[in-house]
Amino acid sequence: MTHTRLLLIGTLATLLAAGPAVAYADDGPSVPPGTEASASAPVELDPNDPDLKLPDGATLAEPKVLDIKSVVEDQSGDERREDTNTNVTFALQAEVLFGKDSAKISAQARSRISVIANEIKTQNATRIRVFGFTDNLGSSAHGDVLSRKRANAVHGILEQELSDANITYEVRGYGEDYPIADNSTEEGRKKNRRVEISFPRGAS
Repeated sequence: MTHTRLLLIGTLATLLAAGPAVAYADDGPSVPPGTEASASAPVELDPNDPDLKLPDGATLAEPKVLDIKSVVEDQSGDERREDTNTNVTFALQAEVLFGKDSAKISAQARSRISVIANEIKTQNATRIRVFGFTDNLGSSAHGDVLSRKRANAVHGILEQELSDANITYEVRGYGEDYPIADNSTEEGRKKNRRVEISFPRGAS
């Protein structure tokens, strides 16, 4: 049984006195899934429109479309799916995939990864990111190594399931960086111990 939290952001133009925010190209610095620049706004705005009521000397930044984000998490919290206008991201808690402090994938975890592989085929995705994360317990160096090993393990299963030479993978271990929950509680740390698989949405 699942419950859905739908965050509807909407489309608007950002009013800034400074210039537009910096956006990185695909071959630029890698960032965690869901933080990429959004698409351009389809509606042109008139900077001279009096209804905008800009302060004297202020100018409009470049317009952009903000993502509509849908998040579905199973009741146990073991798996989360996040959909935006451009990407699909699956987050699997480490306990679902691995034993404690291990990077060996369980048989049950293979079936979960297989379901994600089928979704990748449905979306006709050819660029896949597999990122590993840990909580903040233990040394940062150990977390970096473990999260990379776990990302590598999931990547290996995806390669077997998809067996497509046209697919490119980006595999990284971020350790305790980019937590999604509070590391001061075990419930939060459990959410942070995860592997995320993300890929672009197919053309509609």
